[in-house]
Amino acid sequence: MKQLTNALAKRKKLLSALALVLVICLMFYAVNAPQIVGAAATERVLPIYCVERDNKAVSLTFDAAWGNEDTQMLIDILGQYNVKATFFLVGDWVDRYPESVKALHDAGMEVMNHSNDHAHFSKLSAQEIRDNVNACCDKIETITGQRPTLFRCPYGEYDDHVVSTINEMGIQVIQWDVDPLAAVGDMIHYK
Repeated sequence: MKQLTNALAKRKKLLSALALVLVICLMFYAVNAPQIVGAAATERVLPIYCVERDNKAVSLTFDAAWGNEDTQMLIDILGQYNVKATFFLVGDWVDRYPESVKALHDAGMEVMNHSNDHAHFSKLSAQEIRDNVNACCDKIETITGQRPTLFRCPYGEYDDHVVSTINEMGIQVIQWDVDPLAAVGDMIHYK
């Protein structure tokens, strides 16, 4: 009788272990099944961080959202070295400094969009994003005669919703890949 009880106990343990292995295998299959992985692995919509080129090049960009006291100095320095840059302007800045917008354009700089009012775009609806971007584009186009084709998100904040909405407008979202404030901090730190 004792042998029969021991045999039944061993069989029960073996069946429990096999059931556990089977459950683990089923869970592993369910999580890694191609249909489930394909449905769960959505692709992010990202801004442009860099562009492949055949030569070595750097894209120099500036955001103009607050004052304009350095604008003419930047134009002069860039002109002295025959360097062209892209300036991302906030619509409120365009309203306050239209002569600086014209000076940038006349100097051959790219004048692009950095929003109308430096809002947090991930908190806006698609229509609010379109209205905000178009308002700034209209202001820049009125002064320069050219409609911006590039946009940089305020604060560097973006999500799929923001990038998709702006891309649907035919405008490319640009993001820096080297933060100059962090780079300056690193240079100061390592001196």
